[in-house]
Parts: sequence; structure tokens; C-alpha cells
Amino acid sequence: MSATEIDRYLKGVPERQRAVLERLRATILEVVPEAEQCISYKVPAFRVTGGVVCGFASFKNHMSYLPFSGSVLGQVSDELDGFRHSKSALRFTSTAPLSDELVGRLIRVRLSEINARKR
Repeated sequence: MSATEIDRYLKGVPERQRAVLERLRATILEVVPEAEQCISYKVPAFRVTGGVVCGFASFKNHMSYLPFSGSVLGQVSDELDGFRHSKSALRFTSTAPLSDELVGRLIRVRLSEINARKR
């Protein structure tokens, strides 16, 4: 699996969403440059030793940030005002994208979970 698969996924996404998701991808790689880019559960994902850190998906009316954990979003719920979410997906749009700071925080929380499992 490689970045090429994510490139292919993004080519099938409408232009407005593609630009937002490409920025999200760049932000993720700034936070975890060692991440392996892959497809997991049919969506772009980013794996580090020990597990998948996060992923994203495009839908007709929104995009989703996927923490690949049912507890990450609950740990940062005070930072999610204005965004709809479930336990495992944070929804956003091209007019209201995720901030780089929030993405960094989400990734750090998930990395903490992954590292705790190793102990």
C-alpha cells in the first residue's frame, strides 16, 4: 500500500473536497512524517508502528476525519464545537474544515492510545 492509492482515491473526489482533503493529508504528514500512507477499510489512512493513527473520507455532503478509535473524539469533545460527530467520525465541510491545531491534537491523542497499548 502506498501514497499512490491515496492519490487515486483523491482523484475521484469533487474538486472542492479534494483541496480540503489534500490539505488535511499534508497536515497529518507534518504531524506524523513517519506515517505509512495506506488504504484501510476502503478509505485513506495513516499507519505508524502499532496501528492506524487516522484516516479521512469523502461523502456527498461532507467529509469525515476518522481517528480509528472510539475514544479519541470523546477525549477532545470540548474542542469540537461546531462539528457534528459520532464516536468514530468527525464531520466537516469545505466551508468549515478542521484546523491544523485540532488535527494535531487528535493525532497526539491517538498516538497516546497506541503507545499505551505497547506497554
